[in-house]
Amino acid sequence: MARPREFDGDATLERAMHAFWTGGYKATSLEDLCGVTGLSRSSLYAAFGGKRALLHRSLARYEEQAVARIKSALAKPLPVREAIALFIGELIERIVAGPGRNGCFIGNCAAELAARDRATAARVRQSLARIEAAFRDALVKGQARGEIAASADVDSLARFLVSGIQGLRLVGKVNPDRVALADIAKVMLRCLE
Repeated sequence: MARPREFDGDATLERAMHAFWTGGYKATSLEDLCGVTGLSRSSLYAAFGGKRALLHRSLARYEEQAVARIKSALAKPLPVREAIALFIGELIERIVAGPGRNGCFIGNCAAELAARDRATAARVRQSLARIEAAFRDALVKGQARGEIAASADVDSLARFLVSGIQGLRLVGKVNPDRVALADIAKVMLRCLE
């Protein structure tokens, strides 16, 4: 009879995600992961399939959380432009306050690994596509309500917003200046006018 797992898989995955997010894939050793998760190497491999598989599971978890946050923010009873502006404003606040200075975990993985690791690049593309779809869905609804021009290409707008937010988060890692970040956001939001 197999021995039951003696750890909380969600909490363990959350701790591993934060280790990768703050340290990066290469700098986060198996010993680091064992330390933050409380698992031995053999248990870590048995539960998650190794370091790279754990990274991909961590990315999937981050993606789920990011998509849920975006959908929640964009579902507010506001015009879509205002909901997006509020979401970006809250993002800027997290960057300025400190917790948002790690950047986006998806963007960090893209920068560190995507050029050399096809599987991670595919995982990153999937994550970005889901985030883009969350913006697209909100933009389509806004367009149906007359808040976005009927002629607007919502696919392009969603793609631009995702890339703009990635850039904003990257800049925020090295320059968490509220004025500079607000200027970037203001120019980004012009696409919705």
